Amino acid sequence: MKNKRKVNENISGSEILLLSLLEEETDTVFGYPGGAIMPVFDALYDYKKELRHILVRHEQAAVHAAQGYARVSGKVGVALVTSGPGATNTITGIADAMIDSTPVVVISGQVVSSLLGTDAFQEIDIVGISQPVTKWSYQVRKAEDIAWAVAQAFYIARTGRPGPVVLDFTKDAQLATAGYYYEKCKSIRSYIPCPSINKDSIRQAAEAINSAEKPFALVGQGVELGNAEKELLDFIEKAQIPSAWTLLGASVIPSEHQLNKGMLGMHGNLAPNLKTNECDVLIAIGMRFDDRVTGNLNEYAKQAKIIHFDIDPAETGKNVDVDIPVLGNVKETLPEVTKLLKKVSRNDWIESFDIAAQEEYDKVIENEIYGKEKYITMGEVVRCVSEATGDEAVIVTDVGQNQMMGARYSKRKNPRSFISSGGLGTMGFGLPAAIGAKIGAPDRTVCLFCGDGGIQMSIQELGTIMQSNVKVKIIILNNKYLGMVRQWQEMFHNKRYSATPMLNPDFVKLAESYRIKGRKVSQREDLNAAIGEMLEHNGAYLLEVEVEKKGMVFPMIPAGTAVTNVILEK
Repeated sequence: MKNKRKVNENISGSEILLLSLLEEETDTVFGYPGGAIMPVFDALYDYKKELRHILVRHEQAAVHAAQGYARVSGKVGVALVTSGPGATNTITGIADAMIDSTPVVVISGQVVSSLLGTDAFQEIDIVGISQPVTKWSYQVRKAEDIAWAVAQAFYIARTGRPGPVVLDFTKDAQLATAGYYYEKCKSIRSYIPCPSINKDSIRQAAEAINSAEKPFALVGQGVELGNAEKELLDFIEKAQIPSAWTLLGASVIPSEHQLNKGMLGMHGNLAPNLKTNECDVLIAIGMRFDDRVTGNLNEYAKQAKIIHFDIDPAETGKNVDVDIPVLGNVKETLPEVTKLLKKVSRNDWIESFDIAAQEEYDKVIENEIYGKEKYITMGEVVRCVSEATGDEAVIVTDVGQNQMMGARYSKRKNPRSFISSGGLGTMGFGLPAAIGAKIGAPDRTVCLFCGDGGIQMSIQELGTIMQSNVKVKIIILNNKYLGMVRQWQEMFHNKRYSATPMLNPDFVKLAESYRIKGRKVSQREDLNAAIGEMLEHNGAYLLEVEVEKKGMVFPMIPAGTAVTNVILEK
């Protein structure tokens, strides 16, 4: 093994970097080579068995793939790129990781130190550019600083509220030699990743819940990031608290759990949105009160006492006034509150969700998922795929109508089973994220739902699938429109479909050109057989389904209105 180096052995900065990655248990790197990072790729040649390199077709895809890998595995994703455009191409992925709290380390090459500030070929200040969208961004100019910088980067990326870190390595730092010694980072002065638990807040939260008649929990990705799924179930089950989830919290509670009342937000389920403005205690757990969840803040949960569990002090009170902030990792804070909760029965409150749920089923869900319409619907495809996988698959989505349908109509039994671009809403995220997810969870089925628009923003990554033999299942929900924008144009812009109709290629032939098996379905009677063929195929597969051109995602809460202002039909 190459990483069995003697302490203080003199080796190149490039090899120090690779050994440091191995010390942080990195097994996969997503990247694209170039001149300023070439010494690292040269060193990587000798580490093929220890570090798998996935050659993407675009640097943005390297970060999205690292995100998918991190989200499904719980580890830190790593991307490796060159300077100049290689580095700037990562910014969208970095920003996406920042707002969605995904731990990734992006390593970029840089010109030699003597040329810094001279506008040398492919020189760009990636540290300055990336600082607003990273937890930490740092340039390494000396080989002896590399091990220290990597240790800091991984510690910052994975601790507290996770997020992206950028390390920029000058070429001379990669080529120079230094003594190798690695020590994992355990703390950084002035950086407090997790606040201390406040016992008074714990007590106040428990008292508020115990005295509540209609408590309601809003659950986000923070539970998943804290690996606190069991602690959450213990909490809501003891106090019989109905719960709903944000988009990124979709797989935190099993779909069939009796206390799971569905998705929050603009295209969420009717009952949880209405009950937000009816409950007497609102318990936010690892979520940040995004505007897509809250709607008009002046009309949001004004009747409720609000408890907010979060690891990031900056989030409590940022958007919504909080009565009881409970700071800390929810894996630690939830059990402390659970100890103080009374076992109660809240059957009347829990069952009250059923009235709105039935209304939504009758007006929206039944028609959407059971083939009541003339044309195949997106929700119908999602339901069929989910059922065919036994609800065990990792569901990845792109952004748009496919995303909302994927969240609404797939079911999930296991944690870390739903991956999507939440806060940034990045079209093109889906395909590379699915690649990363499949590599991060090779024994799980990974199904990607994407639209005909989003897939074409990163369709070159079919080449990555071909070269690295990534067995991801791709389902294109083709409505020949930029569907979500078209929906807004139909509802709010007098059906003026400006720049939303799509003229598309033959996706199946395109897939076949990348040696990926594919099939197109336009008739309902062919759908289940095609899904079965896709799942049985031992390899990547692209299934294109022609769906209703002007399908709508309902319910919908118009932007800027109250969460109770729900539209169920045209």
